[in-house]
Amino acid sequence: MKTSWRSASLVASAAAVLALTTACGQDSPPAASQNVGATAAPGDYGSIGAGTGNGVGGTASSPAAPSASSPSNPAGKLSVSTADEVGKVVTDSLGLTLYRFDQDTEQPPKSNCDGDCAKTWPPVPADDAEAGEGIDKALLGSVTRADGTKQLTVGGWPAYRYAKDVNAGDVKGQGVGGKWYALAPDGKKAQEGGAGAAGGGGAEALPGLSTRNDSKLGEIVIDKNGMTVYRFMKDSQWPMKTACTGDCLEKWPVIAPVDEKDTKGIDLQGSTPNRGYVVFDRPDGIKQQTIDCIPIYTFAGDKKAGDTNGQGVGGTWYAIRPDGKPVGASEK
Repeated sequence: MKTSWRSASLVASAAAVLALTTACGQDSPPAASQNVGATAAPGDYGSIGAGTGNGVGGTASSPAAPSASSPSNPAGKLSVSTADEVGKVVTDSLGLTLYRFDQDTEQPPKSNCDGDCAKTWPPVPADDAEAGEGIDKALLGSVTRADGTKQLTVGGWPAYRYAKDVNAGDVKGQGVGGKWYALAPDGKKAQEGGAGAAGGGGAEALPGLSTRNDSKLGEIVIDKNGMTVYRFMKDSQWPMKTACTGDCLEKWPVIAPVDEKDTKGIDLQGSTPNRGYVVFDRPDGIKQQTIDCIPIYTFAGDKKAGDTNGQGVGGTWYAIRPDGKPVGASEK
């Protein structure tokens, strides 16, 4: 299959996003990277209630019947279907919806969903995929995954199925964790009608990180989809350690690295001298954005922009202010 490659103009910017400048909470940078820290003991990460899907990592509940989204199933001839409240989406030869992941990249194409994540979101094989009615074959391509397999791309974005979609026309993965969206025929995100999510249906796109004034919480940080951003009080600011691993990430997906210039009203380095723009290289290999050297997350229990269902969960999770302070909790 001919790979569709777009402009590589963002490569340099992507490299800059992952760059690390100064130490967190020290007067001078340490000899070794401050991003490597041991994992703290697991903490209370709360519950998102029945019916809420997975974010990064975690394993979805087994469907009652063998899943049609098995990674062994080829994509076959792709087509366009219209899903209620979502609009036009790309489907495979079985009628299953294809999805894209916000933590992947399109320029160049790269998948950041492996391990347990790939069990919940099986990558769509590139072999035998072909453009059907409504699909521009020039937008189809492939990317080589970490395990050497070829994954289908649409408009540069790696394509996935969702393990809980077992019937043709299912779109149960739409909006999961504020990071998973059905693929529109042009490779962009399909958006729920009237949800007010950024980037859909002509809505003004939000920066990677910005703020909004919540009627109850005041000024809080939101991501590019308008989803509330949180911090975990059991994480350590310096040396940076994370207490949210494994199943915790199913409920609290990490915020992927954000370009410093792709923010509005956010002080990523905080007020402490000698702190700089920091991306946390977690022990599980995931790269996570920080504000003032504090790892930041979204909540899978927030189903639409503006939700703040994660506020106060377990007495340890709180929305975060633009300077890194927790809303409604004292720093310990």
